[in-house]
Amino acid sequence: MSQTTTADKPLDLITIGRASVDLYGQQIGTRLEDVASFAKSVGGCPTNISVGTARLGLKSALLTRVGKEQMGRFIREQLEREGVETRGIVTDPERLTALAILSVESDHSFPLLFYRDNCADSALCEEDVSEDFIRSARAILVTGTHFAKPHTDAAQRKAIRIAKASGAKVVFDIDYRPNLWGLAGHDAGDNRYIASDKVSAHLRTVLADCDLIVGTEEEVLIASGDSDLLAALKTIRANSKATIVLKRGPMGCIVYDGAISDNLEDGIVGKGFPIEVYNVLGAGDAFMSGFLRGWLKGEPHATSATWANACGAFAVSRLLCAPEIPTWTELQFFLENGSKERALRKDEAINHVHWATTRRRDIPQLMALAIDHRSQLEDLADGNDDLLARIPAFKVLAVKAAERIADGRPGFGMLIDDKYGRDALFAVNRNFWIGKPIELPGSRPLQFEFSQDLGSRLIDWPVDHCIKVLSFFHPDDPAELKATQIAKLRSAFEAARKVGREILIEIIAGKHGTLDDQTIPRALTELYDAGLKPDWWKLEPQASVGAWAAIDAVLETRDPLCRGVVLLGLEAPYEALKEGFTAARTSRTVKGFAVGRTIFADAAKAWLGGTMNDEQAIADMAGKFGALVGLWLQLGESKAA
Repeated sequence: MSQTTTADKPLDLITIGRASVDLYGQQIGTRLEDVASFAKSVGGCPTNISVGTARLGLKSALLTRVGKEQMGRFIREQLEREGVETRGIVTDPERLTALAILSVESDHSFPLLFYRDNCADSALCEEDVSEDFIRSARAILVTGTHFAKPHTDAAQRKAIRIAKASGAKVVFDIDYRPNLWGLAGHDAGDNRYIASDKVSAHLRTVLADCDLIVGTEEEVLIASGDSDLLAALKTIRANSKATIVLKRGPMGCIVYDGAISDNLEDGIVGKGFPIEVYNVLGAGDAFMSGFLRGWLKGEPHATSATWANACGAFAVSRLLCAPEIPTWTELQFFLENGSKERALRKDEAINHVHWATTRRRDIPQLMALAIDHRSQLEDLADGNDDLLARIPAFKVLAVKAAERIADGRPGFGMLIDDKYGRDALFAVNRNFWIGKPIELPGSRPLQFEFSQDLGSRLIDWPVDHCIKVLSFFHPDDPAELKATQIAKLRSAFEAARKVGREILIEIIAGKHGTLDDQTIPRALTELYDAGLKPDWWKLEPQASVGAWAAIDAVLETRDPLCRGVVLLGLEAPYEALKEGFTAARTSRTVKGFAVGRTIFADAAKAWLGGTMNDEQAIADMAGKFGALVGLWLQLGESKAA
């Protein structure tokens, strides 16, 4: 029978144990010695499971320690972004956050180094385990590694006692790492099994208190002390009434309730998913996340096992651990549609769902001041080197104007360029949404600024900066021109996904053809047909409510996970923008605006001309930006009423 719990508790699960920062080599098929760059993510078995279960819709929390430094703050902030409760995370001022460094040498070799000498999470102790916190969860998950030291062992056993007294369930992830028990050298982090009577005797004392025990074949052997798998399962059953889940890699898993028969296959089996193995590390954590989603929701074991197998398939087909675990939306998409790819990381449809459902933050509304203009400000300087040199300072003033209006409120942002906006980018509020242009100003067909090699340029960008690319695209353009522009947009889109950055595609059609109610919907349809699914669209104001209704229909049909549309200004006066804003507010997909010259043009001309000082320029831009913000919010309130 499947396990159900009806207790009215705010948390479904608390995971306990390791919390590290994973650094995974980005060059595939090489030794760790030869890796040149690394991708960073949160790691550690219970940390990964806290993320995975949160993504799958459970209310999860983590109990651990992190260092009082940048890596510890990264773990805490990332878990908050994932929706994991972090009040159980203790900040340790004396110790550093643990690190794990890995490379993918081949499909069967994954060299792994653990930097865990006196690390923060290994100092977890009984005093860190709050009774009220443990009692707030329907289940806790303890992990094998944290039984390896007396104080971490005591912390987990205290949590078990509190959980059982409060009616919560105890989940045991055997999580066996021989070198973390002192049984192998530093360079043997990928060694999954070394027999040890001492370890087995220790782990057997945990089994009786467990309601669910999950492990690989090697982990079942170490937890029992047996050398034969069937005998090991029977030993565990003799020590525990728990549901036992045997993970079997590409063969899926078997779930055992009740007595263990003499037939190893005599259990509940979930559907398997044959896929290409890319990196096995983290597969077990994804598997556990999927199983717990079913087990804690009272699903039949076969369903829980199927979800677990599917989540594990995602993990082994991708590079990282926690970042690769699917969301509930993504898992359901995969189960309903499957994939023609054995390497799931190559499936564009699945990848889009994964990307769109794991974005770093929710942005339901965006009001942005655009100061990414280059050619327009160069025209004002009119070749004067002294004035050109002052453009960066003016962009800093624009940042101050935007921040004056935002006043700490969410939903604000800026478009800032790399050419003149370096100082502005350093000055901008870190909570602002930031978009940066890559197009050569005025180019048609589209060309990129500085270099056509986007990959080498984008890798330097902060992870939360959004790529903005403008194309003067009209659906009635000659076929050859459209093909050239689409190819360029496609290369920008692919580069964005490759380096993990969001992308905003700006389409201006009205400057090169008629603009009626179907112009933009036709353009968007062609771009979606070409495989483009940007995070944002930036579009010119539409003359009618009908045009926005048609745009809504395209976005909601072709990509319901798109963040939405922001309006551009085209240097229109306030009254014209008011009309455009009013029509746009009828749309379900328009989420805000990104306006530039309407706000800064007068101030730029006067400031560069020496007739306006810094404070006057800031006040002028703040006044105009504030007027647009006020208008947008007022129209929203009217719509809601």
